Amino acid sequence: MIPFRFLHAADLHLDSRFAGLAHLPQAIRSYLRESTFAALGRLVGVAIEQRTDFVVISGDVYDVSDASLQGQLRFREALEELGRHGIQVFLIHGNHDPLDGPRLAAAPPDHVTVFGGSEPEQAVARRREDGREVAVISGISYPTAKVTENTALRFNRQPGSSLFHIGLLHGNVDGDLQHETYSPCSRKDLIGRGYDYWALGHIHKRSILHDRPPIVYPGNIQGRSIKETGPKGCYTVRVDAEGTASLTFHELDSVRWQVREIPIDGLADEAEWTRAVENAVEDIREETPQLMSVVRFRLTGRGAIHKILTEKGAADDLLSELQRRETVRAERKEYAGLVWTEGFSIETGLAVDRGRLLLEDSFLGEMLRLAGRSGGNDQELEELISTALKPLMENQELRKLLMSTGSEEKREWLSSAAELGIVLLSGVEEQAGVLLNPAEGVVGQSAGGGGSFGEREDAGGSARRETTPEWDGSREAAERSGRQERGNAE
Repeated sequence: MIPFRFLHAADLHLDSRFAGLAHLPQAIRSYLRESTFAALGRLVGVAIEQRTDFVVISGDVYDVSDASLQGQLRFREALEELGRHGIQVFLIHGNHDPLDGPRLAAAPPDHVTVFGGSEPEQAVARRREDGREVAVISGISYPTAKVTENTALRFNRQPGSSLFHIGLLHGNVDGDLQHETYSPCSRKDLIGRGYDYWALGHIHKRSILHDRPPIVYPGNIQGRSIKETGPKGCYTVRVDAEGTASLTFHELDSVRWQVREIPIDGLADEAEWTRAVENAVEDIREETPQLMSVVRFRLTGRGAIHKILTEKGAADDLLSELQRRETVRAERKEYAGLVWTEGFSIETGLAVDRGRLLLEDSFLGEMLRLAGRSGGNDQELEELISTALKPLMENQELRKLLMSTGSEEKREWLSSAAELGIVLLSGVEEQAGVLLNPAEGVVGQSAGGGGSFGEREDAGGSARRETTPEWDGSREAAERSGRQERGNAE
């Protein structure tokens, strides 16, 4: 087999929105918007520097809902730059940029192959230095936004060909519950098609599902929300004379999302807690001096600071101050090393002896034991949650939200209810006027709580409160529906 190199990327989502950051200062908003284009520029740079023979892109170049003219023009500019260096491009369209979506009515450049959406099509890739054929590329695009059939089964290796075979597929392998089950298939389905490399897209978390043949999700090239943490980028793949593929990951992102834990155990007062957070910010700045970071701090553990955090609004005050400081840096265009605190997730608890409570012959003890049993048994968990939330199932919006919730989040609800029970029933602390919204696991004050944050309970059995600049759409919908239901009942 003739040795060659290629680059595998997916889920570029050029010029798409960043979730949960609606109220950002203009300077930071502009930098975030440019970050997907910056990642694309780095991708082109890696392809040229690594002397790749061709590039494969496995769908979702941009989002139809955000398909700006600028995004399409910048992508075409990147393709032309690759063409000037003799690098072929093979791409498919995914659920966010299907073939029937709006786009510029222009034919792709000659060195770019866009696969259609009826059946998997095939094209031949050539080595740049001598034009020799090195690989057969197969791919199928989404004709519309929703493809629910197993399109992997329609791929077939070219009969009699000894060339390296690469399949481009935008889909959900092995039913990842965090993403829509579009073009669902299994690893077994892919392995059975006889291909040498599966270039996947759709799942934004980087992962190699299988080694021989490689079944690879490169992840997206730039994180866009707190759910997309860690380095983002692409793979370059070197195929040797024996047909063995060696993968190298390249970071492309200029904005890095992360969640950082800060335990409150042992912190004596508000001043110590403030210093702990400020030190964590500076640690992040030192760790990623060339990147802008967006961080959510998870406050965990048990101690006296819990009461200060949940009653005095200390987290809100510190969040505002941290964001003010970083806004000053952004106005000076000092984006490298900027650390934007997206919010606090307060998952702390009171300093109580939970083990003693579990042994008590009391209502509270029995409640905690029931929560423990149900949390470890999926069937008991479903029965308990279904019974507790039965009144909410009468509302269509809430019913849809609840039915789409996974077991892990339901365990968080159960754990949150147990912790709230400790607070309310043990007599350790009065929590007058506290409401629990099971649809989101949110605990908020019945009066004077404001609308910019919520409290949640975490699987660790402690009060969890998220202080972030805005509520997401599903939470707003749940609240509106809940208010409507309460009004009808009254």
